[in-house]
Amino acid sequence: MIPVVELGGSHVSATRADPATATTRDQHPPARPVDPHAGAAEIVAAVAAAARSAGPLSGTPLSLAVPGPFDYAAGVGRYAGVGKFAALNGVDVRAALYAALDERPSRITFVNDAEAFAVGEWLAGAGPGLTRLVGITLGTGIGSAFLDHGRVVRDGPSVPPQGRADLLEIDGRPLEETVSARAVIRAHGRPATGVLDVIRAGDTAALSAYRRLGVALAPWIRRFEAQAVVVGGAVAGSWDVIGPLFVTGLGLPADVRPAALPHTAAHLGAAWLTWHDAPG
Repeated sequence: MIPVVELGGSHVSATRADPATATTRDQHPPARPVDPHAGAAEIVAAVAAAARSAGPLSGTPLSLAVPGPFDYAAGVGRYAGVGKFAALNGVDVRAALYAALDERPSRITFVNDAEAFAVGEWLAGAGPGLTRLVGITLGTGIGSAFLDHGRVVRDGPSVPPQGRADLLEIDGRPLEETVSARAVIRAHGRPATGVLDVIRAGDTAALSAYRRLGVALAPWIRRFEAQAVVVGGAVAGSWDVIGPLFVTGLGLPADVRPAALPHTAAHLGAAWLTWHDAPG
């Protein structure tokens, strides 16, 4: 089994995953809070602590599923102006982790968290057996992955630039400025501890962001000829509210499914991508 860490916008969790059997040690890995506005040393320390909890680490690959923008091959953060992890912008996270860990992994691999999520759901969650699957993650931002037989597609006429939904625009604005947690909270216009508060409040105007997300993705779901769209991330925990809005926006006879492995898909997918020699 490969030790795997998932770093989210406000949490970090770790477990061990076996890509050969598509299983994880834990069904619900404990999540530790992470302040996305903390300093680099504090964030790295939290990731290192999570990695140790998945130990032993010595002599084995360590895989990390982290959100973009990130230079996954170099292991360097590129979080400029995205509202999270600014302290990691330009930081060699791989070198910092090697320095912070008592046991030295044989290598440290970084993969995109949305791509890892989609691969995990394709392997053992909501999409086993599907040839063309789109994964969408909704949390502090929006992540996406387009899979063809489990292979991540980032180029070509059937996917957005770099396979990234966050680079799309709607109503003349970047999609992230409409659908990210901070954008939904801003549209709410009232005090809220997080986007889930806005969802629970039933703010129709703010929640229309999820309908617009469907509108923005519809052409790409159609072009990619996706057999299913699997949606995960922290915000997808309120699927009963946002799901119908998203499906209405799509306006397609698409098979849209909530994640079947909301707590472990990214861990499993990261292990699979590391096992298959992901860059880094």
